[in-house]
Order: sequence, then C-alpha cells, then structure tokens
Amino acid sequence: MKIKFLSELFGTTFLLMIVVGSGIMGENLANGNEAVALLANSLATGFGLFVLIQSLGSLSGAHFNPVVSFVEMLWGRLKKKELAIYWSAQFLGAILGVLIAHLMFGQELFQISLKNRNEFHLGISEVVATFGLISTIALAGRKHVEFAPMAIASYITSAYWFTSSTSFANPAVSIARMFTNTFCGIAPSGLIMFITAQFVGAILSFYLLRKLPTR
Repeated sequence: MKIKFLSELFGTTFLLMIVVGSGIMGENLANGNEAVALLANSLATGFGLFVLIQSLGSLSGAHFNPVVSFVEMLWGRLKKKELAIYWSAQFLGAILGVLIAHLMFGQELFQISLKNRNEFHLGISEVVATFGLISTIALAGRKHVEFAPMAIASYITSAYWFTSSTSFANPAVSIARMFTNTFCGIAPSGLIMFITAQFVGAILSFYLLRKLPTR
C-alpha cells in the first residue's frame, strides 16, 4: 500500500504541475489570446496525463482523482481503507503540485483564486465531463487495455474544449486550483458546486454501466 500511496502522490503532484504550469506558460506566451492559452493547457495536460498513466498504472491504477477511486470502491476493486489512503495522497499531491508550479514560475507561493466559476451551466458541464471520464475509464480498455491510457488522455484533451467548464472532472484538482490565482484557478464560491457535480457525474456513470462487462 505504501507503493500505491507514493504512486498516487507522485502522479497527482505532477498532474497539477502540468495543469497549472502549462496554464501559466500558455497565458504568458499567448499575449491575451485565451484560445491559444487553452490550447497549450489542454495539449500539455493530455500528453502529460498519458505519460503518468502509462508510467504509474501498474503501481496504483493511476487514478489521480478521488471520484475515480470512489467508483473503483463501488466496483469492489478498492477497500474503504484503501480509498482513504488514495484520497489522502491525491489531495496532498494536488496541493503540492500547485505550490511547486508557483515556485517554478516565480509566482507568490500561497494564492486564492479570484476567477469565478459558479454559474449553474458550469455545474452541468462538470456532471457531463465527469460522466464521460468515468465511462471512458470503464469502457476504453475492454478489448485492448493497452489503449486505455491514450483514450483517457485524449478524452481529457477534448473535454477541455467541448465542456464550458474546461473539464475539471476531479475534486482534488478542483480544490488545488482554488489555491492558484492564475489561468487555471477557481474561486472558492464555485468549489462546492463543482465537487458535487463531479460526484453526481461519476455515480451516474457507475449506475448506467455497472451491468456491462468492463474488463
């Protein structure tokens, strides 16, 4: 279990460094063009996520996401005690990743985001984004499991663009991004809605897919 904790800690830390770091770099280089900044952010996240899943999947399953671990528990593949360990690694790693990204870019270390994301349509977007993520994870590797990392990374890259919320789809990511007042931030006012929506999307996916063979 120590290896799994370290794998989830390491992976989630790097995931947030990738998300926040590429957001800062993209915004710095885009000269105010948000589409270019989002393109840089989405591509870096997709490529980075593929590498992390491919590298760490054999150690912990490469969840890096509390709702993924939660659904794995619902499927009976993770015990409640293991879930607590996974969650602690994911939340700790996510916040650590944001702090390291700030250090790398010479940003103030501790920040609170002022970017409001509390509109109702963004909550609907997070339900859809998380539903799609869990469904992709459940179904992508049924015939060719080796393609699952690419499928998951590709889904996240596309979901940056087809969802209005830019697809957080991850409670640890949502909480950590509250602590960065940069391109990727989310103000505290939208946090509860985002996390609630993410769990709703995950549970909907679980109940709709639970009778299907997923392995």
